[in-house]
Amino acid sequence: MGEHPSPGPAVAACAEAERIEELEPEADERPPAAPEDHWKVLFEKFDPGSTGYISTGKFRSLLESHSSKLDPHKKEVLLALADSHADGQICYQDFVNLMSNKRSNSFRQAILQGNRRLSSKALLEEKGLSLSQRLIRHVAYETLPREIDRKWYYDSYTCCPPPWFMITVTLLEARTRVTLFLYNGVLLDQFVLQVTHPRYLKNSLVYHPQLRAQAWRYLTYIFMHAGVEQLGLNVALQLLVGVPLEMVHGATRIGLVYVAGVVAGSLAVSVADMTAPVVGSSGGVYALVSAHLANIVMNWSGMKCQFKLLRMAVALICMSMEFGRAVWLRFHPSAYPPCPHPSFVAHLGGVAVGITLGVVVLRNYEQRLQDQSLWWIFVTMYTIFVLFAVFWNIFAYTLLDLKLPPPP
Repeated sequence: MGEHPSPGPAVAACAEAERIEELEPEADERPPAAPEDHWKVLFEKFDPGSTGYISTGKFRSLLESHSSKLDPHKKEVLLALADSHADGQICYQDFVNLMSNKRSNSFRQAILQGNRRLSSKALLEEKGLSLSQRLIRHVAYETLPREIDRKWYYDSYTCCPPPWFMITVTLLEARTRVTLFLYNGVLLDQFVLQVTHPRYLKNSLVYHPQLRAQAWRYLTYIFMHAGVEQLGLNVALQLLVGVPLEMVHGATRIGLVYVAGVVAGSLAVSVADMTAPVVGSSGGVYALVSAHLANIVMNWSGMKCQFKLLRMAVALICMSMEFGRAVWLRFHPSAYPPCPHPSFVAHLGGVAVGITLGVVVLRNYEQRLQDQSLWWIFVTMYTIFVLFAVFWNIFAYTLLDLKLPPPP
């Protein structure tokens, strides 16, 4: 009679949940929370009603209480974002994206439309930087047109992973080409314009119209070059332009542009210069360089790299000279007819990729490419071109009854 009735299952579960909630912050064996869960907990402290928004005032309080955990430039970006919201509210998803290094278009738009100028000094004015910090700052000013992006990159870059793609490709190209160049040069007693010799073409790397069914040749031709001058220029451009771009935009994006330029170059030759072989990495190199130069021109006032006009002029002159040499070599009478000299059309294919796909990649630093309408437009155009070239290679050579050079 004096015993209290036992609580029902629902009441017991609720009480147990409350005890667990009280003990959770002190539990030593609690599994580590994901970064987004961590920011969610902080956000919900200022959003008890779970509306998905907090006021800019509360947002500033949150920043101040966690300022020691934030990079100074990241905090600056967040404050600029807070001041740019006319409705006085910050969206939860935007907050999580930024704190998790997942910048979205809404952030870029909010910051660009904000009426608050960043108060801290520019990166160029900062003193006492180490050699590695000065290098990172230099790369930021070489490739990014907006100060807010430069600061973001400066704080976020960790050199992990390093720019391995461009360095690896360059080393493979140099090693393969120098080895074969010396071997063929000694064997054929001709060190520069030997690419038309049947013995030189007799390898598994060079693209040749008679061997177009071997699909790997549309990519592996980059490891062969028409001479030391072509190899030297391509290696120099890959290291001076490709490596900084990879440091900023990552191996995946820069590798995508480079490989797309290489494949577009060989396919363009198979369509527009059907009797010529292809050698050299100019398709990929021209894709990167043309994208970089186009990005500089489109953001001329924002790019703060030193002597940009002079350096653009030098780059264009070097590219023009190399392209002119390729055109001259293509139409120069072959020393071993009917084997023609390599085509120059791969250069043009690389430029086409650079000013389309490449520009979209470089203009969207830390932005998701799948959110960009231009990205899908250019990807669709590139896909259509690849499919057209594949069908062209299957049917056009037979229908046109071309007289191709003999297989190597």
